[in-house]
Amino acid sequence: MRAGDGGSPLTIDLRNVELVGARLRLRDLRAGDLGVYQRIFTDPHLTRYMGTDSMGVRAAATSFDAALRSRGESPRRRYTLAITAPGEDAMVGTIGLLVEDFGSNAMIGGLVVVPEGALRAGGIEAGRLLAAFAFGPLGIHRVWAGHRHDHPVMDTVMSGVGLTPEARLRQLYRTQGRWRDVCTYAALRPEWAATATPAERRILTLRPTAAKEHVIVGR
Repeated sequence: MRAGDGGSPLTIDLRNVELVGARLRLRDLRAGDLGVYQRIFTDPHLTRYMGTDSMGVRAAATSFDAALRSRGESPRRRYTLAITAPGEDAMVGTIGLLVEDFGSNAMIGGLVVVPEGALRAGGIEAGRLLAAFAFGPLGIHRVWAGHRHDHPVMDTVMSGVGLTPEARLRQLYRTQGRWRDVCTYAALRPEWAATATPAERRILTLRPTAAKEHVIVGR
């Protein structure tokens, strides 16, 4: 984040995202995060509730490279962010945002936090920081997310993020040899903003830097 001149709003570079909350920080992936990224996406246990099966090491490296390249796309539609502790740089998890082509929608997904880290219960804060980013600098109207219907805790996480249950999509994807139902949730910008914490309100007021071609939705 950068302070504006003469009282102008704080800005954020959409090609180098950093969002700071009370207990954790989200930032864009960097080349040095490859090892943690591979560890997450090659682990069948860490990925067991995701929409794709675990990857091989080479496939995870290819996915990581694609995430790095997305930072330079214009307009940028995919944000894959590292989760870190405030004031620290070590990646301990990941979360993503996909800005969709249709309407003014963005999907939060890909939330994984390594189990031995101090931030293993940080999914709610990570989701709220990313929702604030979507509703604020990106100008998105509707943010949604989904989870496999049998996930033991994600209903609580979705509620904590401020998302309202919407639907159950039957057999949306196939992983581990079985078709999986997905429960979806969503929030609308005016309703969600009314519940924002001070840190989230600061993110809501951020404006993109001069690279306006990276903004998807006009205000």
